[in-house]
Amino acid sequence: MLCKVTAPRSEEGDVTATITPATPLTAVDRCDRCGAQAYVRVTLTNGGELLFCAHHMRRYGEELRKVAAEIQDETERLNETTTASAAAEER
Repeated sequence: MLCKVTAPRSEEGDVTATITPATPLTAVDRCDRCGAQAYVRVTLTNGGELLFCAHHMRRYGEELRKVAAEIQDETERLNETTTASAAAEER
């Protein structure tokens, strides 16, 4: 899921940008806080990028939304993995 955030600027009006489709996160992408697999990419309004696992996104998400230009949230993939594993075990 991709979330576009409009960041206001003081006297220049709102800043909006065309966001290109994000590259899917892979097992190589790691959380900047703990090193676990990242499921969330936060692009900051200054152009920086942060990666977070689901746990750290839940912990810091409210504050990150205030400074984010874009949030790429792939945490729903965690449910897909769990469902697929459960189905394989039932066979």
